[in-house]
Amino acid sequence: MQELLNKLNTPQREAVQYYSGPLLVLAGAGSGKTRVITHKIAYLIRERGMQAKHITAITFTNKAAKEMQERATKLMNGLATRGLTICTFHALGLKILREEAATLGYKANFSVLDSYDSGKIISDLAQTTDKSLVRSIQGQISLWKNSFINPDAAVAVAKEEFDRVVASIYQQYQDTLKTYQAIDFDDLIKLPVELFKDNLAALHKWQLKIRYLLVDEYQDTNVCQYQLIKMLAGMQGQFTAVGDDDQSIYAWRGADSENLRLLNQDYPNLNIIKLEQNYRSTITILNAANQVIQNNPKLFEKKLWSEFGTGEAIRIIACPNEEAEADMVVRKIMLHQLNAQHKFSDYAILYRGNYQSRILEQALRNYKIPYTISGGQSFFDKAEIKDIMAYLKLILNDDDDTAFIRAITIPKRGIGQTTIDKLSTYATRRGISLFAALFEEGFAAECNPAQLGNVLDFGNFINDIQFRQTKEPAGDLLNAILKAIEYEAYLYDCEEVKAAEKRYANVVSFVEWLAKKGENDNKTLPELIQTVSLISLLEGQNEEEPDAVKLTTLHASKGLEYPYVFLISCEEGILPHQESIAQGTIEEERRLMYVGITRAQYELTISYCEQRRKAGALETRERSRFLAELGGHNIVDEAKRRFEKIDDKAELANKFNLLKALLNKA
Repeated sequence: MQELLNKLNTPQREAVQYYSGPLLVLAGAGSGKTRVITHKIAYLIRERGMQAKHITAITFTNKAAKEMQERATKLMNGLATRGLTICTFHALGLKILREEAATLGYKANFSVLDSYDSGKIISDLAQTTDKSLVRSIQGQISLWKNSFINPDAAVAVAKEEFDRVVASIYQQYQDTLKTYQAIDFDDLIKLPVELFKDNLAALHKWQLKIRYLLVDEYQDTNVCQYQLIKMLAGMQGQFTAVGDDDQSIYAWRGADSENLRLLNQDYPNLNIIKLEQNYRSTITILNAANQVIQNNPKLFEKKLWSEFGTGEAIRIIACPNEEAEADMVVRKIMLHQLNAQHKFSDYAILYRGNYQSRILEQALRNYKIPYTISGGQSFFDKAEIKDIMAYLKLILNDDDDTAFIRAITIPKRGIGQTTIDKLSTYATRRGISLFAALFEEGFAAECNPAQLGNVLDFGNFINDIQFRQTKEPAGDLLNAILKAIEYEAYLYDCEEVKAAEKRYANVVSFVEWLAKKGENDNKTLPELIQTVSLISLLEGQNEEEPDAVKLTTLHASKGLEYPYVFLISCEEGILPHQESIAQGTIEEERRLMYVGITRAQYELTISYCEQRRKAGALETRERSRFLAELGGHNIVDEAKRRFEKIDDKAELANKFNLLKALLNKA
């Protein structure tokens, strides 16, 4: 273990070895926070004799959890890591709820609804297909849940008519979830906290299970997540929280950087260790980041430093408009890549909003440069594919209540909320699946004949396909399902024509692919369904990053690093965002700028537009206030050099050679 500890710097080593109570590690960008967490896991097992099954590390993304698990396992050199839990907050919540379902009045196989499924319920309750309105209602309900505001309290605090309507929908939404024996993502954290508040036996049970807690990206926790940490850690506070108040950029989704301050209040014996040595960026880049962030009020003072040398100057470039900006960035990437023979994946273009990627994509395609966009939707995550998969999953396993709910309600077939409510209540009482319940005489006695007829028609249809699934070609059965449920007509009923065409084309493509795979691999429908379920679960997990320029929003870039970064559209109204200017929340936008700067390892180029097209007309833009905050250390503001004569012969020769290389490639 000492050999591993010797590889850490002094503050990292102190953080790993501290065990006397609660610890907050203030980890600046690129300061090795994952290294601290994984080494501390090894230290707890090797030096403190703690069993791996009593250690839990929590992070915010599956990708981060997977990387942490791999690094921790590698450190242990074959030592027993059995039972070690490294997962997201939501995965931990799910683990708790699976064990405690009965206490909360849920069946063990309750369903977890994703954003689309919950949005569909809200859309039906609000009687609207306006997606932005549905997202707005979803967001408000999420904020209420994460602040422990129940529907009654939401109604009580609602002042505007819109808020009262949303509060009413919130109540109906919760009733619907209970009917479906389902929970949403926010419930995965909220319900365990409520359980632990009301049930001390359950809390003590989980405190004994989790004897040491490590929390990554602590500054991103919301009120609910902090309460869960506090309850599991108990009064002794056997935990290490790792975070950076300068990278708190998720207030819009409920994250509360005040949780850092709360730790000081709730744990007077809190030890604080700062990680300020950066292992990612040059001194020039870190100086600029430090200069920008010092304009925010500081909860904890810290200053990043590096041993990587001064490095290249940061360049600020003014562009006439957004087309010129995109062209400039792409040309610079091509010339730099040709000159230095780097990989395309060494370059990243960062921007404030997803809408900004379109013009960049056009420019990259024009120059035939490969690129990927962060956060692209998986084919299997598309709503229409999930609709069809619900039928297939139910055919494979008729105890799958989540698939049952989705299949029986899409498309609508005269089966309303009241019927599903009766079915769910009956199934829960009997301890059986919804599908099994619909055929029982007890349920029939509680249903009127018309309702019962529609439900039985659906059940018999599923039974018929199940009977045929191993006897007929998969392609024939899939087409029979589409025809029977009239899915194409359903799409045209609830979407605009172009959207319906696109969605149905995806369904046809999916069905044709499955049919061909069934024919070529000689697989029956059940075998195909299992194959597809596995593909959708593992999609992307084992794929290597392609050699392509990365396009990503500033929010999605957090935690990542790139040798060469272009931070575009640094204008008032974009970064900082217009809404933040109006609401006086500039501090979070400044943290976003800080995150963008600290993604760069070697070179950073910042650009903005002097004019931008809005509603068909060009409007004059003002460069971001953050550019004035960068300081003057090794920063070249090319806006001031635009018309200056280049006298340096070496610089002229270099530009000529790069231009010649570009022309030869074209």
